[in-house]
Amino acid sequence: MKASLLVRRSVQWTIVVFAVMIVLSAGLLAALEAGYGRALLVHFIAVRIGRPLQVKGILQAHLFSRNPRVIAEEVIIGNPPWTAPGVTAQIGRISAVLTLPGFRHSGGITGLDVEAVTLHLNRDATGRANWQLHDPARKNANTNSSIVRSLSMPNADVVLEDARRHLQFAGTVSAQDLGGPGAAPPLRIEGAGQLNGRPVTFAVTADPLATASHKDPYHFTFTERSTDSRLDGSGTLPQPFSFEILDAAFVAAGPDLKDLYFLTGVHLLDTGSYRLSGKFSRRGALTTFGDLSGTSASSDIRGRVSTDSSSGRPRFSIDLHSHVLRLSDFGLRAAGRTSQPKSPLLLSDAMISPNVLHAEGAAVKYHADQVEVGRLSFESVSLDATIGRNVLTVAPLLAKLAGGRLNAHLTLDGSREVAAAKVDLRITDLQLGQLFHQETGPPPMEGIVQARVRITGKGRSVHQVAASASGTVTAQMPLGALRKSFAELTDIDLRGLGLLLTRNEQDVPIRCAIAHFTAQDGTLTAHDLVVDTDPVRISGEGQIHLDAETVDLSIRGNPKSPRLFRLRTPVLVQGTLAHPAIHIPVKNSQLMLADPGRAKDVDCAALLGSP
Repeated sequence: MKASLLVRRSVQWTIVVFAVMIVLSAGLLAALEAGYGRALLVHFIAVRIGRPLQVKGILQAHLFSRNPRVIAEEVIIGNPPWTAPGVTAQIGRISAVLTLPGFRHSGGITGLDVEAVTLHLNRDATGRANWQLHDPARKNANTNSSIVRSLSMPNADVVLEDARRHLQFAGTVSAQDLGGPGAAPPLRIEGAGQLNGRPVTFAVTADPLATASHKDPYHFTFTERSTDSRLDGSGTLPQPFSFEILDAAFVAAGPDLKDLYFLTGVHLLDTGSYRLSGKFSRRGALTTFGDLSGTSASSDIRGRVSTDSSSGRPRFSIDLHSHVLRLSDFGLRAAGRTSQPKSPLLLSDAMISPNVLHAEGAAVKYHADQVEVGRLSFESVSLDATIGRNVLTVAPLLAKLAGGRLNAHLTLDGSREVAAAKVDLRITDLQLGQLFHQETGPPPMEGIVQARVRITGKGRSVHQVAASASGTVTAQMPLGALRKSFAELTDIDLRGLGLLLTRNEQDVPIRCAIAHFTAQDGTLTAHDLVVDTDPVRISGEGQIHLDAETVDLSIRGNPKSPRLFRLRTPVLVQGTLAHPAIHIPVKNSQLMLADPGRAKDVDCAALLGSP
């Protein structure tokens, strides 16, 4: 009995409390609609949006309606607490249709009409932005919030500073999706202005807001133009309207891949005309570019790139592969960005971006069936690389070249004002005849070569590092063969010249050969340059200048048997690394009627060692 009385009294008091709340709420709403309680209404909205709010002009609330509405003029919306103080938006006039909170939804704005808008959008390198609805450090489910069903924002002035994506935009943006009788119109967003210093236009077309649902994916298409570059694609928001989860497919094309920076903020290499397609996926801090497929001139590349910014700075995972990659398809010359005439340089001047070296961390895998560096063709190229603390480490770089194998370990330290490089390269079992073979005739020299390059240098391209290199370069050949005409030409006697002129292809066995250079500031100086054959011992001296890639070597042949009518003069090897040439300086040469030929065999065992 007492329990029953307690229940009845509890129900009665509950009814009374609800009745009082209803009366007070009705009175409050009436006061607000009559223009009273302005400060209270502004404070309530500021709390709901989580930002400072000022209304300097009129403020009207029409709350006793099927579609409650708030109208305000001269509105200033400040930055949220997770960003630096400042202003996010200045709005001349705003009309917002509201949905009051219910049992199945949290309430919010369902219609928005704004005029004379100026937006100041900012995002820092950690990903905190003033346009985010919630603190990115907190996980917020977005499954029951109200959806804006109609939107009108003509010619808004927008200034964007995005440190995370390296984007700077200043221009106008318009958005339109006015619901009404008949078929619901799609959402249309258009913009034009300056993006990263270049003129840009863009447009987004999306599903009608009137039919959008948190239960169904929200679809959109986009197109973006900057000078001659373009980016097109389509995508979905699997959980509307959570922009932390997004899927899209894209196609980009233009005259230079580096120009994509002006559309995306991503730093890439200079190229010639290119086409790049792929799929984009974002899952919170994890962003993935998958199914990548790109071409530029004769080069192609495919694979996957992902970034994880959960630590505040992006960490990259890159897995790419190519069928053919030509270094001449990359760099300023390939992009036509230099007025200098094309030079016959063998070493690539394509530079690694400083932003790559300054990445928080990266793991890179790359494989190519064929990589062409000037006239050299490498096969089965693969590398494993990491980036950490501004240092790029490649360990190892593997490749096949002319029947031999290449194994290299490289480091590039980008923490200094000028990047510092260290190279340790070993070549084993290289078939010299394959390396210099030409269709017009047999190679001048054949044999199996072992080589070692240990240098340090400065710069962000292969050419820059070589042009400043210091260290050692050594190559040796235990056995081989030399065209007899070439071997005796270095001895400069009439017999040798006769063999050359009659195209005699008789081989002379090479007992051993070595080339040892020391490098200092990009200049290779020969210390041991010896080719020992049965008839002639060939020795040389001179320099190779890697900055200009020029060759200046002098080669002499010393006979091992008596010779008649010998012309005592060196053979000069000059020209460039890509196009060396042999020259015989007849002027100031000395004609000998006889040479006893006193040269001895080289002690090959003592001469050769581990390169």
